[in-house]
Amino acid sequence: MFILKNALLSIARNKGRNILIGIIVLVVAAASTIALAISNTASDLIGSYENSYAKELTISFNRENMMKGVDFGDESSRAEAKERFSSLASYTAEDVERFADSEHVESHYYTYGLALNGKSIEKAESTDGSGPEGMPGMRGGGRPFGGSDSSHDFTLTGYSSLEAMTEFVEGSYEMTDIVDDAWDVAFDGNNVFVNEELASCNSLKAGDMIELEDDDGNAYEFRIIGIFKENDEGTFNPMSMFSSSANTLITNADALVSIAEGNENLQGSINPTFVIDDYANADAIEAEFHDKGLSEDFTVRTNEDQATAGLASVRNVKSFAATFLVVSLAIGAIVLFVINMINIRERKYEIGVLRTIGVGKARLTAKFVAELLIVGLVALLIGAGIGAVASKSVSNALLASEIESSQARSDEVGRNFGMPPGGFDSESGGMAGGRDGASEVPGRAGGRGGMSMGLPGRGSPSIQAYDSIDAVVDAGVLGKLLGIGLLLILVSSLAAMISIQRFSPLTILKERS
Repeated sequence: MFILKNALLSIARNKGRNILIGIIVLVVAAASTIALAISNTASDLIGSYENSYAKELTISFNRENMMKGVDFGDESSRAEAKERFSSLASYTAEDVERFADSEHVESHYYTYGLALNGKSIEKAESTDGSGPEGMPGMRGGGRPFGGSDSSHDFTLTGYSSLEAMTEFVEGSYEMTDIVDDAWDVAFDGNNVFVNEELASCNSLKAGDMIELEDDDGNAYEFRIIGIFKENDEGTFNPMSMFSSSANTLITNADALVSIAEGNENLQGSINPTFVIDDYANADAIEAEFHDKGLSEDFTVRTNEDQATAGLASVRNVKSFAATFLVVSLAIGAIVLFVINMINIRERKYEIGVLRTIGVGKARLTAKFVAELLIVGLVALLIGAGIGAVASKSVSNALLASEIESSQARSDEVGRNFGMPPGGFDSESGGMAGGRDGASEVPGRAGGRGGMSMGLPGRGSPSIQAYDSIDAVVDAGVLGKLLGIGLLLILVSSLAAMISIQRFSPLTILKERS
């Protein structure tokens, strides 16, 4: 009681000095609150970006391994390499399922490619007979060398899920017309999306039926459920009047797998993507895939570089906030320490009198520390309140451009899939008003390829503005702020602790007289 009572009396007697100390603590507290809030905001933003990218692993051709020991100056060596290249073992949808049965693989999807000829429609080609050719380069494996297949009219690309439709997510393809139930039947049965150039050449529209056939004359009927166009001019063939995807038909992987399984003369190409638990397990997963039959001429790659590429600026903001916090604390601690040194010098006589009448060093030290604690905690609370109010605006200003770009990206993805603005729910990763993002397509027990309709943002984080101070300055921030305040007070109290321990009361009183 003696300590608290005397501390309050001393605070009342020395208003000016304590107000100065309080202002310094207040400013440091407000600055620290804002810095911690910015750091929290940056952490949330980093987490959102990381969550917008699933940890993906793909299988790709190990060119370095294949070309090892090849002498390109020796014709027989080149012929041997070519023979090895052409006889390289592929993998099937069943192999992909076996690879995916791993403790490190959380889900998977794939693209399946097949080439067929037209029966009721003609391919889009230039007047000189040339036209877009070939099966698009496979992302990460499958039938690894299925580049061009000019012997067939059409390339059919089958997706196992929305997740696999990266051309639409990334904006290379965009829907221009779809039937009402397009996304209800897209992954069930023989339904296709056709390029608008092919549709124009054959006077096709969404809802029409078309027929294709294989080399043996077996016919396959498909329903057109949508028309798409290609936006990526970089893939256009300058020697053709048509885009490279003009003769590409998009369907679901199951339809093509069923067609290929029904005709042993048809050879499809498969490109799987595996969602894994951790990038650090990539080497273990590759070894496991090889143990399960994957050729040593294939290797695995992850999207880690792509997922972390856009985080440099956000990490810099977080680093800046941490640096600003440390600098603020250092300056505050130094200023408070100096003020307390001056304060102790001015109150030497008071210390001498109290020591002479029997007040011990410990109680006297506690009295001075209590003064700083009372003034500091009051200033700390006021500073935290000011910082909390300011940090909401500062954090939202920091997020403003990210929110705008996130919404624009979500609307763009929705447009690519043929939906109006707001039709794509970037937060849940699904189609607003459509199927539940976690549901599976009917008729697919177990779902070959993991038929989840959820769609990762692929670099489009789900970001929202803070609508309350609690969201910015949470219990964690307040706890850190309290720790910072106590640390400042203890550091600045060192002046009192050291001085009181070395002052001699008789010497002080003698100097006074």
